Amino acid sequence: MRLSLLLRLLLLSLFAFVTTHVHAQSTVSGRVVDYKGDPVKGANVYLLNTIDGATSDSTGAFSFTTEETGEQTIVAEEISLQDAGRPINISGDVTGLELKMKRGAVQLRNVTVTAGSFEASGSESATLNPIDIVTTAGSQGDVVRAIQTLPGTQQQGTQTGLFVRGGDASETAVIIDGMVAQNAFLSTAPGVAARSRFGPFQFKGVSFSSGGYSARYGQALSSVLELNSNDQPTKSTINMGLNMAGVYASASKIFKKTSIEASCNYINLSPFYGIAKTNFDFYEVPKGGGGSTKFTYTPNKNGIFKALVNYAQFQNGTRLPDPSDGSKTLDFGLKNRNVYTVLSYQQKWKAKWGLYVAGMYSYNQDDIEFNTVPIVNKDDRAQMRLEGKYYAGTKFTVLLGTEIQHFTFDRTFSTFNSNFEETQVAGYLEAEWVPINWLALKPGVRYEHSAIINQDAIAPRFAAAIRSGLHGQFSVASGIFYQIVDPQYYILGYRPGFQNSIHYIANYQYMNNDRTLRLEAYYKDYNQLVRERLTGAFDPNSFRQPIGSVDNSGYGYAQGLELFWRDKKSVKNGDYWISYSFIDTRRLFKNYIAEVQPDFIATHTLNLVTKYFVQKWHTQFNATYNYATGRPYYNPTNADFMGDRTPDYHNLSITVNYLKSFGKWFSVIYAGIDNVTNNKNVFGYRYSGGTRSPIVPPIYRSVFMGVNFSLTAFDLDEL
Repeated sequence: MRLSLLLRLLLLSLFAFVTTHVHAQSTVSGRVVDYKGDPVKGANVYLLNTIDGATSDSTGAFSFTTEETGEQTIVAEEISLQDAGRPINISGDVTGLELKMKRGAVQLRNVTVTAGSFEASGSESATLNPIDIVTTAGSQGDVVRAIQTLPGTQQQGTQTGLFVRGGDASETAVIIDGMVAQNAFLSTAPGVAARSRFGPFQFKGVSFSSGGYSARYGQALSSVLELNSNDQPTKSTINMGLNMAGVYASASKIFKKTSIEASCNYINLSPFYGIAKTNFDFYEVPKGGGGSTKFTYTPNKNGIFKALVNYAQFQNGTRLPDPSDGSKTLDFGLKNRNVYTVLSYQQKWKAKWGLYVAGMYSYNQDDIEFNTVPIVNKDDRAQMRLEGKYYAGTKFTVLLGTEIQHFTFDRTFSTFNSNFEETQVAGYLEAEWVPINWLALKPGVRYEHSAIINQDAIAPRFAAAIRSGLHGQFSVASGIFYQIVDPQYYILGYRPGFQNSIHYIANYQYMNNDRTLRLEAYYKDYNQLVRERLTGAFDPNSFRQPIGSVDNSGYGYAQGLELFWRDKKSVKNGDYWISYSFIDTRRLFKNYIAEVQPDFIATHTLNLVTKYFVQKWHTQFNATYNYATGRPYYNPTNADFMGDRTPDYHNLSITVNYLKSFGKWFSVIYAGIDNVTNNKNVFGYRYSGGTRSPIVPPIYRSVFMGVNFSLTAFDLDEL
């Protein structure tokens, strides 16, 4: 009852926000022209130091209403021309104004908040585009592996997920069109890392926030990876591909206001594992398949409806080392089914009002055969989001929204069943204000309620940016972030409350002539982390279940410095970036017996990504080098808990892409080698019976080849 009432109040608040704005007002109208007297389209016209304004149309005309009276200053801005302004007196309607803009001078970059949100594509937004992802050597077309070349992330070879600034995988939320992807990674056996579930070409951009993210999102102590699906395609296409892991096909068809896209794939790693030397015995080689369908409808130039459905099934069998006896193995057979669907509608009216409505449903099932013991894990999630946005020119916007999520987890272990369900309701308010052209402010607040723990949380957020010179700016961000604990605790009957973290971030960014320099410092304060009150020693067993009492007495911190440099200008047809991260972090959580650096964190990480296109050969060469210092690991013979370190991590990857046409078909033939030097990277050690064995990835070095065909020509400028 309480949740229903709260949701209704939030919806009524949003309705009132979107539909009411009527007062006694005066009309201000006129025309914007350039130095030749020609109309200026798209100029932002507003009253100085107010939020009242409009955008000029194709004839240069503008009109807006205001409650301001007396002496005011009206200003016109357009990126290619110098700003124009003049004083006016408002005692009633003011019409027939003419604002004449002079020839453009050196233009300053729009000031935008960048602290915590990462830029990597050379554009104003914090985006990696799909071409960036697939042409990054070592990424293997995986969004997350490409993101791991950016500062703040950790290289992983045995754990699944995105680890950011001291947080584990559960602290990063993956968002698709504003909706949570509950199972963003393929299911896998313990100790075997899995790739993300979605292909990069399904999305027009990938926004990565390593901290201090928007009030739109919650339930993530560290970061948000936001995937925005493509709008209507620009042309009808047919694509096919064949590689050492399987085959795929996709097609899109455009109609007048609608489009349909569909894809299917089949995966079988038998050819790949037939020539590769693996560190695990895959007694059943990974195989599976799936498909996706997307429908897009554009009822008008400012509205778009999208419906996306993804389905996949997958199975494998892995023989794993027994964590309690290194001389034995355990069989882990897995069959997975997953469906994910998102529907969304976005509309904008008269450049003033915006509406976003979205719904999502996902279902995931893992059927596991664990040494002859059957285990079935099921989970599903439904989510609704409703947002309204008010645009006062380009100087001020207000976003008001609400969301509700309901999800369940169900586990059957042999004949024993346990489950739980959770409902979360949230409301948020966020504004973006540029009071003067060198300052941007972004305050926000988010309210969250969890039904399973019957707990409320209010999370304020704030960010700001100050321009420094023609091409640089300083940004800061801070906020409080809440998250419920890992589902394994709830499914066993424990009910610890919200965990929280507080972020403090400051950065400097310089962008000019296809070059980007970014320096960032941060401090993250962890509070109320989940903690198991152990009665014995620390247990590193990845198959373990919590024992004893569980509460929120854990805590910790993470602080660090990061550097990012990208240069797409110095070398013709070349592109490279360098990222470096330093982190100092300690935490006491889960079944840790002391506050220490976690075993999934390396103090120093370095990534060097290079890309070079030889136009004469229609070939692109890519190389990526990853380095990380040793990570802590548990040695039961060392009284210093997590006091030992693994060897440093090194990985050099190389890929080659060759463009060629076969009749009407355009193709990309590609080949890659991951870990060229065959470095024996170790992610920890396992102790059993007085012996020590390394924890290693499924494979040290791999070779991968394939070809993609398309009836649409590839743009060489994309590579």
